[in-house]
This record gives sequence, C-alpha cells and structure tokens, in this order.
Amino acid sequence: MVVCGDDGLAHRLAAELRGVYREQVTLVVPPSGRRVRQPVVGRARAASAALLDMVNAAVNRTGNGDQGGAGREGAGREGAGREGAGRELEATEPTEDVLTDAGVERAGALALVYDDDETNIRAALTARRLNPRLRLVLRLYNRRLGQHIEDLLDQSAALATGDGRSSRPDSTVESSTTVLSDADTAAPALAATALVGTSKIVETDGLLLRAVERNPPLPGQVADPGLCTLALLSATSNDPAGADGSEDSGEGPQLLPDAAAVQAATGRGTVALEQVSYSGPSLPAGRASVPPFGELFSRRLRWSLAGLAACVVALAVALMVVTGDHPLHATYVTLLDLFSINEPAHNADLGRQILQLLSGFVGLLLLPVLLAAVLEALGTFRTATALRKPPRGIGGHVVLLGLGKIGTRVLTRLREMDIPVVCVEADPEARGMATARRLRVPVVLGDVTQEGVLEAAKIHRAHSLLALTSVDTTNLEAVLYGRSVRSGLRVVLRLYDDDFATAVYRTLRAAHPGALTRSRSVTHLAAPSFAGAMVGRQILGAIPVERRVLLFAAVEVAGHPQLEGRTVGEAFRAGAWRVLALEVADGSASGEGEADEDGEVTRESRLVWDLPDTYVLRGEDRVVLAATRRGLAELLGRRTRERFPG
Repeated sequence: MVVCGDDGLAHRLAAELRGVYREQVTLVVPPSGRRVRQPVVGRARAASAALLDMVNAAVNRTGNGDQGGAGREGAGREGAGREGAGRELEATEPTEDVLTDAGVERAGALALVYDDDETNIRAALTARRLNPRLRLVLRLYNRRLGQHIEDLLDQSAALATGDGRSSRPDSTVESSTTVLSDADTAAPALAATALVGTSKIVETDGLLLRAVERNPPLPGQVADPGLCTLALLSATSNDPAGADGSEDSGEGPQLLPDAAAVQAATGRGTVALEQVSYSGPSLPAGRASVPPFGELFSRRLRWSLAGLAACVVALAVALMVVTGDHPLHATYVTLLDLFSINEPAHNADLGRQILQLLSGFVGLLLLPVLLAAVLEALGTFRTATALRKPPRGIGGHVVLLGLGKIGTRVLTRLREMDIPVVCVEADPEARGMATARRLRVPVVLGDVTQEGVLEAAKIHRAHSLLALTSVDTTNLEAVLYGRSVRSGLRVVLRLYDDDFATAVYRTLRAAHPGALTRSRSVTHLAAPSFAGAMVGRQILGAIPVERRVLLFAAVEVAGHPQLEGRTVGEAFRAGAWRVLALEVADGSASGEGEADEDGEVTRESRLVWDLPDTYVLRGEDRVVLAATRRGLAELLGRRTRERFPG
C-alpha cells in the first residue's frame, strides 16, 4: 500500500496500516525541511513553558515506565511512520515519476491525504491511469466535488478493466474510489464532546448513533446499557474525570465487554449506545430569511406603533359617538383626517372640529415613526448578512475557536443540534465565515492571544470551550486563559502532537480535577476510517473512548467465517467486535420492489436493531458492527498468514 501526504494524517495512516493491519506501506512525504513546526506566539510562551516544566518534572519522577504508554500513543505521528515494514520516500509533489517509484503500478491501494484538494485530484487521475485496478482513497474537503470525482474515477476503472458497471468496494472488481474528509470524520466527536454528558455521535445516511458516557453507578447498581454497552471506562467513583488509557497500555478502558464483565464492573463508568433521531429545526437556507417582527423593529418602535394605533381607534370611536356614523365610516373619516386629505370641518359642530384637529396632530406624530420603521427595517436586513455580535445576556453557550476546515464542520454539527455557539476567528476571510453568516452565528473577530477577545465571546458565562485552531500553542493558551477565568469550564482542545497532547491532558486534569478536560487529535480520529477504506471496508464512523477509538463498519457476512453461519451471540467476540444491526431490504420477503431502466429490481434497505442472539447470520446478510481497530483488522483477514494477538 502507498500513502502520500504532507501532514500528520499520512504518518498516522501509515502507522495504522502497519501496526494494525500488518500491511507493507510505502510512505511518500515532502522533504523534512518543508515541514516547519509552528512557533510559540503571544502569551503562550510563558504559559507553555510553565506547563511543560510541570510535565517534565512529573515525567522525570515517574521514569521510563510512565513514558511507555505515552510514547506508544505518539507513534501515530511522524516518528511512527518510519517504523515497521515498508519504506519512506521524500518528494515535493506526487508526480508520475514519484508514484511510479513508490510502486503504484503494483500496489493494492493508494491513499492521497494531502491538505490541498487539487493535489489529491491530480495525483488520483495519474494513479488511475498507471493502475486501473488500484483502490484509491482520497482526502477532499469539498463534498460535492468529491462525489463527482469518485464517480469519474470509478467509471474510468470500470472501462479500463472491461467491466461496464460502476465498481465499488463490495463489487467483484478490486478497484474502487473512496472520498473521505478528515473534517467530516472528526467533527461529530469534537462537537459531541462539548455537550452535556460527553456523548459521541456517528452519523451516516439516515443513521444517527450516540454513545453516551455514563458516570459510575452507585454501589450495587448497574448502569443502563441502552442498545448495548460499548465500553467500560477507566473512570472510578473517586476519579470522575477519567483516565487516559492508551491503545497499547495495560490500563485504560475495556472496549466491547461481555455481559459478565459489565455485571461485575459496578464501580466503573460505561459507554452505552443509543439510537437517536434529530428533531430540531432545519438549517437556514443559503439566503437570509425574513426576520420575525420582533427582530425587524426595536421594542421602543413597536410600542410607538402600538400607541399610535390606539390613538386612531380612540379617535374613530369618539367620532362615531359625536356624529352617530357607522363604525366603518367613522374609521374612514378618521384616517382621512389623519393623513390631512379630508375637507376642513368649517360648518361642523365644535366636537367634530376638535376631533379633526386631534387627528391631524396624530398624523404629524405618525410621520417620524414611519420613517424610523423604514430605517430600522433596512438596517435589520443589512445586518442579517453581516456578522452578528454576541448578545448581552447569552450564557451556557459553546465558544468555538477557529473557523477553518475542522471548525466549520463542527459549527455545522452544533447548529444542527440547536446548540448556541459564539465563534472566535482572527482571519475575516476564513473558510467558515460564510457558514457563520448563513447560520447567523455570533462571531468575534480578533486574535485569541490578545486581551479582551475571549471576554467579548462571554467566556465567563460559557458552558464549554472548543479550541480548534491549527496552532497547538494558540489552543493551549486559550484553554489556560479560559480555565483562569472559570475553573470549572469544560474544555476540548485540538493538539497535533500526541505526546504533547497526553502531557497537557494529564496536567490540566491534575490541576483542575473538578472540570472536564478532553484532548482530541483529528488524525487520531480520522486515520481508522481512511485505513478501513484502503482495505476495502465501509467505515461508518469512529467514536473516541478516552485515548482509544471504537469503529463502526458495514460488513458483508459472506467470506467471513467468524460471522457466516453463526448466531449473533456466537459471532460476538469480547474486546474485538460485536454485531449491532442487520440491514434488510424492504419487500425482500414478498419480492416486491421497483425496477430500474435495465429491468433490475431495486429495494430500499433499512436497519433492524433488535436482533435476537439466536439469529443465524447468512452469507447474503449485511451487518453493522462495532469493532476495535485490531478486531476489525482480524475480521477482515487481509493477511491470513499472520495472526493478530488477542
């Protein structure tokens, strides 16, 4: 397998393929001189230095034994990319000569995970020409363009291999194209971490799963398992913030436990799976909709309009009493007097003349009120397309730092769940500014390292802080300052360096034991999905469980002896995989369905969740299962000559 990229995702993906799937990987990365580490800026110099001093002291006290788990956890970064079977090439761009040197013509799969979409597309077109049967995995942020590129490359492979059908991972043709986005893969977990209950979400077409962290139950009680219990946390009643067990360490969470382990673990928190459906308001359309009346005019203007309307009604009633006219005719005459278009009441009685004068005076008052209404309406429509400022009384909201690729996707997820958000962005031309305007989300323009920026975002009344900029030190500085303002603030920070993330996480948790701290790596969340696509399986999503990852995949039962012919209970392997749902076709029993242009019958599919343990899995079944990374690799059986440790 060949992996080409220019950031941490390439190294993490190569380590995933080597360490978990036992694949031979050729890694193509830019020369080391072009990978420049971001400098420490602003107030973060002093804060980072002080924090790292504390971390170094703690590490020195614990010795090498404590560094084992963290060192292995950091293997997903640049250093791990050079371990294991395979080689590493340095090239500025993935040209045809570079791809040929990397062995694309003989490779089984190629992953193009450069940060630039155009670079990935150009390399994919070249690779498809060199090897039509190559499985391609592309990293593209533009989802609409990704769908078109996926269809184009699949059709090209089908024509080159002599198969007129569009090739997919589950077809007989080995070649296929899968377009993924690291932002889409990581956004649900990052957004859900900021919510109450630290729930994690995996979303696919029409399917929304939520994994909820439940606090350790009281002695003698067992936590609600929901649809099923996905994991037993390393948290205990004395440590509600939880520990950060790594993938290879002996401590940490227990993924996919059996019923006996769940029953025995009465003092540990659990991660339970729930199926939910979104029932909140839909996202606004691309154009700004008409604001409601309460936002169109100010409160003072609304009261002025109501007072004038009451005066008109009172004058109409008085005229009806004085002249004895019909109510409609009295109202008509009052409006004529109000707009000064009625004949003067020279020959009328005194009461009629007084009412006409009063109507004219009210008409004079009406002119400035109408002018103010027009100006306020124009101002409201103008500001509807501009950036909103945080309201004065806002509270319990999420402060989101950074509107880049990751921040934009997280912002969309939070608004889909109807969560109030205040964004902070230094670049007025950032990628997510248009999304913030469309969703009418308050945005504070300014550098988060400057004084007063987080205060403008009402950080002292916020529920949680999501630091998702591309600079580690900026995220760290924002988190440290937020905790200094409010010690109980829930913080989620994105850190590129896994060793640094582990050190920061442990230190913040020790300094603020009563608050929730989570460190998330985008590459850590996205790499399992990319690796699964390279070995030809559809990964629905990944859910972080402390410092480990649980995968959700759609798998064909045929060809997997661990599943085919076994009952659901027999197919379950604790700590490896578990069947969650069965995909069935509506009308499959009756043979009904709709015929396409070629006369083939197509049926809509749905998921059945309440599978009994006695159901026997057949070869034609397609199941949704939860699996650990090693469990999924073992289930795929890519290398039958190698055995994976249990």
